[in-house]
Amino acid sequence: MAAFFFRRVFWIIPVVVTVAAVTFFLMYRAPGGPWDLDKPLPRSTVRQLNAKFGLDKPLWVNPDAVGDARDEGVANPLTLGREFFDSQFFNYMFGVFQFDLGPSYASKGADSVQSVIADKFPTSAKIGLVGIIFAIVTGLPLGIIAALRQNTWVDYVCLFFSTIGVSVPTFVSGLLLLIFMSQVLDVSPIRRPDEWNGLGPAYILPGIVLGLGTTAYIARLTRASMLEIKRQDFVRTARAKGLANTPVITRHMLRNALIPIITILGPAAADLVTGSIIIETIFGAPGLGREFVDSIGNRDYSMIMGTAIFYAAIIAFANVTVDLSYGLIDPRIRLRR
Repeated sequence: MAAFFFRRVFWIIPVVVTVAAVTFFLMYRAPGGPWDLDKPLPRSTVRQLNAKFGLDKPLWVNPDAVGDARDEGVANPLTLGREFFDSQFFNYMFGVFQFDLGPSYASKGADSVQSVIADKFPTSAKIGLVGIIFAIVTGLPLGIIAALRQNTWVDYVCLFFSTIGVSVPTFVSGLLLLIFMSQVLDVSPIRRPDEWNGLGPAYILPGIVLGLGTTAYIARLTRASMLEIKRQDFVRTARAKGLANTPVITRHMLRNALIPIITILGPAAADLVTGSIIIETIFGAPGLGREFVDSIGNRDYSMIMGTAIFYAAIIAFANVTVDLSYGLIDPRIRLRR
């Protein structure tokens, strides 16, 4: 188990490095720059900022040096070590390996990307945690009830609402719930900034809206898995031996039906924790998703790249957790050493 864990964690490194490299070049291929604001800065100020943050260095290698190398007959000019080690790409990747995501360009270096993530991510994590709990607590029972009451009105109602949950995007359900609470119930769902401190009721509504789609997926998948397990020979054998209905459902049916549910639950949990961009914008939550959207508008390239790397690491760790949980849920699954 330990060897498998460390082997899987090791494979997270090339994933994060690849995401960092691809994001870096995509950002610098985008038109404009981090100082192209609504009010243009003087050229002298732009030069000072570029020198301060190392943006005056070559992106990959110095084109002039490559041209000189070609003139001198060098076989592969991209192997010019001195030029490469002084490039923006090398400095950024070297910082990533040191867990240094650089300064935030929007703050002119006053805040680091790590500090912004540490400040904003807890809000997103709390909203995602509420969504995960709501999805599991609601989706599993709905799927179990629908499977046990197959082809009855209960099953049809569960399928109807789960289909709606899968079909309706979160920004539509969020806006509808926002209008319903403000216009019908006369309750303002928009919270003051201080109400997002701690773990208060401000997280309940956005968390529920965020978890609606995952609830529907879990309910439909639980129903399908339970119906498949329900027809297996070991379930009929357990009933033939006189085992009560509750142990048959919990020990035999549900436990075996959890494998495909766990498969989607890990990435879904990571998606809920990191994917609350629209929900945070609708409900005014000061989370990392909203900061990510603002950084795109502000051309804060370092913040965009740092957030993408952070999200990629969370999703990778969630997949590792899912793989480890297989052997704990089903004893028949053994990890190869």
